[in-house]
Amino acid sequence: MSARRTHAALGAAVLVWLSAVGCGHIGEGSDDTQSRPDPIEPAPGIAVTTSQHIPPNATRCVVTPGDDGEEIVAAVADPTAPRITIRVPDGWTAEEGTGDIALAMSGPHSMSATVRIAPTDPTPESAFLRYTAALGGAMQRLKFVVTGAQFCGYSSEILSGTLRGDSARIDFADRITHIRTNTSYFLVTIHVEAPGDTAEFGAAKSVLLQDFGVVIP
Repeated sequence: MSARRTHAALGAAVLVWLSAVGCGHIGEGSDDTQSRPDPIEPAPGIAVTTSQHIPPNATRCVVTPGDDGEEIVAAVADPTAPRITIRVPDGWTAEEGTGDIALAMSGPHSMSATVRIAPTDPTPESAFLRYTAALGGAMQRLKFVVTGAQFCGYSSEILSGTLRGDSARIDFADRITHIRTNTSYFLVTIHVEAPGDTAEFGAAKSVLLQDFGVVIP
């Protein structure tokens, strides 16, 4: 499967709403067994959301310092949405997206990534459970891990695993972060994917999913 077709399949799947939402910490399945989130388990990575007023153009967090990659700002047209700064690995290209897609990136060996900044539920638990339940859509989850990753007072999780695509396995990793502005709530998603067992995938996702810079308008 090409990177473009693979990304389209996962991107569309994220928009699917499943009525039974939940979150499992770790799930693995054989080729004949599909893992599903456990609705009993609480969502990890949850921080206390405050209602304190945020000054205009306030820098709430800075990108993790490092020598790998280039710092790039990701933003959408919505003037109330947060702007984030991520580090893009060396050898990758990045371009502005449209709509909720703030940034689209391409890497070697058919790897790809996107940054999405979209309005979401007021509570991080609900936003995370909704996203987690829909991730991958009908594709079989061969492996699925959810890890709490709070930073700068924001609720954040890292989702990673392997899906069975139409003709090949797909490795993926997502950093999902719930961010409150003075007027709304947003889910910032950094999604990375690659053909199964791509040697450089681990290094790429480590750069892309690290703590990022946040500016509240």
